[in-house]
Amino acid sequence: MLVIFLTVFIDLIGFGIVVPLVPMFSRHYGASGWMIGAIIASFSAMQFIFAPIWGRLSDKHGRRPILLISTAGAACSYVLFAIGSGFEDHALAIGALLVSRIFAGACGGNITVAQAYIADITPPENRSKRMGLIGMAFGLGFIFGPAISGLALKFGGNTAPGWTAAALCAANFLLAYFILAESLKPGSGQATQRPHLDQFLHTLRQPKIGLLIVIFFLATFAFSCFESTLPLLVNDNFHLGLEQSAAAPASTVISLFIFCGIIGAFIQGGAIGKLVKKFGEPKLIAVSLLFTGISLALLPFLQGSGPLKWSAVLHANDWPWIKMLGALALLAIGSALTRAPLFGLLSNLAPANEQGATIGVAQSAGALARIAGPMFAASLYVHIPMLPYVVCGGISIFAALLAAVRLTAK
Repeated sequence: MLVIFLTVFIDLIGFGIVVPLVPMFSRHYGASGWMIGAIIASFSAMQFIFAPIWGRLSDKHGRRPILLISTAGAACSYVLFAIGSGFEDHALAIGALLVSRIFAGACGGNITVAQAYIADITPPENRSKRMGLIGMAFGLGFIFGPAISGLALKFGGNTAPGWTAAALCAANFLLAYFILAESLKPGSGQATQRPHLDQFLHTLRQPKIGLLIVIFFLATFAFSCFESTLPLLVNDNFHLGLEQSAAAPASTVISLFIFCGIIGAFIQGGAIGKLVKKFGEPKLIAVSLLFTGISLALLPFLQGSGPLKWSAVLHANDWPWIKMLGALALLAIGSALTRAPLFGLLSNLAPANEQGATIGVAQSAGALARIAGPMFAASLYVHIPMLPYVVCGGISIFAALLAAVRLTAK
């Protein structure tokens, strides 16, 4: 478990180093708004296509070789990102950034296979708890990754973050190569190897498995809307002055994401196991989505003025921020409580020889949501800023009712 946690954690640090820089570098090299969106969406688009493929291959050939291939692929994608970041020709730089994200998405099978690995080595009653470690690795990766990215950029220039991420993934490859054992049991049997679309349909036709994947799509869609528009919402509702200077809005928004990441890492690293034992996966999934929906619906109605200031002494102007942090804490708790029990229950329902394929389809659905969600939210936000939050809050509450009614049914 320690090795698989470190594998995912280091992989996500590399991801967290590069992702915040993609839109900034793309704009620096003169990419249009459409091209910036295409570069960002290309990763999720490739995940949508390839996550089930990597899952099926891991069911057939074992988890270890697929983890090694995807880790090596991630290292190569960051090398491409580093090289592209140093080009003086803007067209070449934009092309290299696009290719690096396409390659990273195509090779990004680590999370799918890591979850299948955990299912292989964990008894059914403990899977949700151990799936929480993947979520904890997500939270920690998105705390340390951007911090390392900022330091690399400051002391090494534009190419340093890409090389740093590549070096971390190379070290991750060596760690997995020398220490990680194969988890797939010889007696698991060979899964039927279906064409891509057939695998999707086969997985979605299984009632509770298909329902869980739909719920995961809706939850990811709602959360991706929040991720993509929060900087705009905070700037507009608290009058941070993004038009004049990006410094105050950037530091404030980074602080908010770190705040949410710390809460999420704490919940998924410690509380998941106890909560699953007390309430069970279906109820926990329903409650988590309800929390997420309520917090999303509240966020656009919280307003104040000035950037966030962490202080021991509270002032009247701090109360709007305290309300904002309270809503974000509820959102962080809700989103943190969704993923682990959902994938724990999914792995318990899936046949032992189809863990990778089933989880791959779920991850593919999540990737599709991360493509559609930001496009939907950004389009609505331009016209009525509160609308994407209210709509996505409603979607999350609908998913909570769906989970409460359908997942708990015998």
